[in-house]
Amino acid sequence: MPKIASIGTYQPPFTLQQTTVEQFTKELFNENIPNLDRLLKVFENGEIETRSFCVPLEWHQAKHSFEDRNNLYIELAVDYSVEVIKACLQNRQFLETPISTEEIDAIIFVSSTGMSTPSIDARVMNRLPFSDRLKRIPLWGLGCAGGVSGISRAFDYCLSHPTEKVLVVCLELCSLTFQPNDYSKSNLVGTSLFADGVACVLVCGDLVEINNKKAVPYIINTASKWMPNSEDVMGWDIKDDGLHVIFARSIPTIISTWLGPFIYEFLNEQNLKKEQLTNFIAHPGGKKVLQAYEEALQMSEDQTAISREILRKHGNMSSPTVLYVLEQFMLKENASDDFGLLVALGPGFSGEAALVQWRD
Repeated sequence: MPKIASIGTYQPPFTLQQTTVEQFTKELFNENIPNLDRLLKVFENGEIETRSFCVPLEWHQAKHSFEDRNNLYIELAVDYSVEVIKACLQNRQFLETPISTEEIDAIIFVSSTGMSTPSIDARVMNRLPFSDRLKRIPLWGLGCAGGVSGISRAFDYCLSHPTEKVLVVCLELCSLTFQPNDYSKSNLVGTSLFADGVACVLVCGDLVEINNKKAVPYIINTASKWMPNSEDVMGWDIKDDGLHVIFARSIPTIISTWLGPFIYEFLNEQNLKKEQLTNFIAHPGGKKVLQAYEEALQMSEDQTAISREILRKHGNMSSPTVLYVLEQFMLKENASDDFGLLVALGPGFSGEAALVQWRD
C-alpha cells in the first residue's frame, strides 16, 4: 500500500504573540464594532499563543486591492512552495538519502487563499528541476479539509501508479485575506484564529523502493463525507475587495453530532474499533472544534494533545495544519503496526479521513 515517506513544513517569517494581534485588532476595529472588548475575549479563550504570517501587521494598515493581495499570494506561494518541497525531499530524519525533484511523477497542490492560472505548481516547476512530464493536480476550495484530501488523492493516484512518487503541497496565506473593513463576527473570529503555513508530504506507491530511517505511516484507506445544503457553514464570500470568511457558530455542534457516525462507519468498514487507534491526527480547527472531536469520538485530551500544541504555536493554518500535526506524530517513536487516523473538516460542509498504519 502507498506510504508517506517524508514530510516537511515551512514557517512564514513574521511570528507574533496572540496578545499583539489582539491589541492591533482592538485599535483597528474599536470605533466600528459595538461591545468590542467583550468580543475580543475570543483571542484569549482560543488557547493560541503565537501565529506566523507572511506579512507584518503594519501591512494591514494600508489599503490593498484584491489584485494586490492576489499578486502577493502568487509571489510568496511560489517562494514558500519551493522551500517546503526541498525540506520534504531532503529531510534526513526520515530519508536515508535525499530525493531529487526529477524523480517526482506527480504533484498535488492544495490551496484556498489565493488564485492563479496557471496554478502555483506550474510556476514552481520553473524554479526546481522537475521533469517536464510531471502530472499536475491542483485542488482549490477545500479549506481546512485540504490536507487530508490531498493525501487521500495521492493514495488514489499511487494505487493506480504503484511505481510512482507524489508530492502533496498544502499552502495557505490566510493573512492576505484579512478584511479590515469587515465588521462581522465571522471576520473577528477568523482574525483571532487563522494564520499562514506551508507543508509538503511525499507519498510513494507500493513498488517504490525508498529506505526510511524509521517506521512511517502506510495509507490503508480513505473516506469522504458531505453534508447536503451546508454551503453557509464555512467558506468564502467572494466580493470586489477579496475573500470574506464564512464561519458559522454552529460548527462545533455540527461536529459533535455529525462526525461520530461518519468515523465509526469508516472504522467499521476497515474492521477496526476506535480503541485500536494509537494516533489521532486531528486538524485543530480551534479549541471548540477539538472539544467537539473529543465529544463525538469519545477521545481524551491526551489523544488530542499534539493537535492542541500545534494550535497553540501556529493557530489554524487551514489545509496544512493537519500536516503539521502529522509531522509531530511521525517524529515520535511509533511501534510497527500502530494505527493512526487523520481527520479534517472543511467547506461543503465535508469531512475527510485517512487510516494509516506505521510499518518499518
